[in-house]
Amino acid sequence: MAKQDRAIRTRQAILMAAAEVFEKYGYQAATITEILKIAGVTKGALYFHFPSKEELALGVIEAQEPPAPTPDQLLKLQKLVDMGMLFSHRLHTSLLTRAGVRLSMDQQAQGLDRTGPFLRWQRTTHDLLAQAKQNGELLPHVNPTETADVYVAAFTGIQAVSQTLTNYRDLEQRYITLQRHILPSIAAPSILTALDLSPQRTTDLARLAPAYRAP
Repeated sequence: MAKQDRAIRTRQAILMAAAEVFEKYGYQAATITEILKIAGVTKGALYFHFPSKEELALGVIEAQEPPAPTPDQLLKLQKLVDMGMLFSHRLHTSLLTRAGVRLSMDQQAQGLDRTGPFLRWQRTTHDLLAQAKQNGELLPHVNPTETADVYVAAFTGIQAVSQTLTNYRDLEQRYITLQRHILPSIAAPSILTALDLSPQRTTDLARLAPAYRAP
């Protein structure tokens, strides 16, 4: 058990060191030497957990998602809103999340499969929208597949703008503003008035998140 615990700690130390380097330099400029220096582990230990730089980058990307589970909601649109609120908070507060997003959006990351996060976000968003449609929460014309694509693209855009202008400090407010523009075009009027988009909800979700983490 002690050996297993040590291996888990070593892997986490490597991931955190890699996140620091990848966030600072991007995929191409990041070096294993710099990651080893920050992690304080041997090259053998690193390659035991991650056989290549590509595998290490993918490990960082996967560690930032799926979004931390949020308490289940009767309204699936509220759950969709909550998911983005919590992820916005994590981008502001979590190095690992920021590094994963940096890698996912790194246009210079040649040879690195960056499709996973986008596909998973689209699938999760689509599933929640499909459930919301079944529940009568959406306007009749709404197509969950098309709307999921719009959500992911729009959220990716505000992440990039927020990172450039404020290093994610205003992302939570930008996300709320985005929802205030999108939701009236997809949500049934009675549902729209029931949704909580307040900044306080983000704070409450962040406080609850540890209790809802995936095993």
